Amino acid sequence: MKSKNYLDELKTQTAAELQQTLVAAKKELFNLRFQNATNQLDNTSRIKEVRKNIARIQTLITEKAE
Repeated sequence: MKSKNYLDELKTQTAAELQQTLVAAKKELFNLRFQNATNQLDNTSRIKEVRKNIARIQTLITEKAE
């Protein structure tokens, strides 16, 4: 399970590292959307995957804040 390993990796990060990961994921999502709009994106399912990863990161940030 790829997402399980990714989630375990995220759980070991600090809140500051999670913020940096979140920024990087949002930049990647922007680039993917831009490529999709210009018909350069081959793997459109990557957009959905990145969106879910952003949600995972935000959930962990919220959990660590409590």
